Amino acid sequence: MQSCTESNQEEHPMRSFFAALAAIAIGFFGAADAKADKLQDIISKGVVRIGVPLDAPPFGSQDANRNPVGFDIEMAEMVAKGLGVKLELQQITGANRIPFLLTDKVDIVISVMGLTPERAKQIQFTAPYANTFLAVYGAKDAPVSNPEQLGSLKVAAAKGTTQEMAISAANPKANLMRTEDDATAAAAYISGQADLIATNSIVAQALAKQNPNKAFERKFTIRRSPAHMGVQMDQHNLVRWLDGFILFNSMNGELDRLHRKYLDMPMDPLPTL
Repeated sequence: MQSCTESNQEEHPMRSFFAALAAIAIGFFGAADAKADKLQDIISKGVVRIGVPLDAPPFGSQDANRNPVGFDIEMAEMVAKGLGVKLELQQITGANRIPFLLTDKVDIVISVMGLTPERAKQIQFTAPYANTFLAVYGAKDAPVSNPEQLGSLKVAAAKGTTQEMAISAANPKANLMRTEDDATAAAAYISGQADLIATNSIVAQALAKQNPNKAFERKFTIRRSPAHMGVQMDQHNLVRWLDGFILFNSMNGELDRLHRKYLDMPMDPLPTL
């Protein structure tokens, strides 16, 4: 799925603010690196390519008309509007979101992505924009409360995600069903092919609402995992602009609005980066 949407052409009182923010970011870091400047490139071309999930509701999914909807989709729309450019959405999964950045298929990833030291060797992360945690869920009678107790229980987890890597590290003998994406992991658990599912807390909440006859009891928490945007390494100007964008929308209440709209909760204070 790839779509191109026009940014709102109506004048917005904050457009000049974000244009000034972009100019400051470029000026601040412009001489720091001879590498092509992604922020300037986006503005010059008039389009930003953003990778988003469509397999992780409520962050990203498709409505009845197969239009992309969700927290990360609306964040992408807000970023494009702030930059004053067209938005080109690219569907990504947990396994290919970093490769898509490294091969320049997208400019920015907004895909409920958690920061890890290993990932930070490959890409740059912005400040967090959404508050979530990772956990393992299952039936009430599933006898497990930590990774060591997983035993032969089969755990569905999308490969390349923080939860999949964290369980592998905590229990190398865990019986992991590594799926291509979050939607396949969810389908495996709901259909009974897996005994447990490792996923984001908000995704589990949405799945429980959609599948009232399936238990989604939290068996144990893996760790807190705020969502960050990602860009190519050394793109300091773009990261600087996105950090300013996140801060501004935290202060004006827009991020709190998205938390309430999609996550059914107010935005808690987020950690700094």
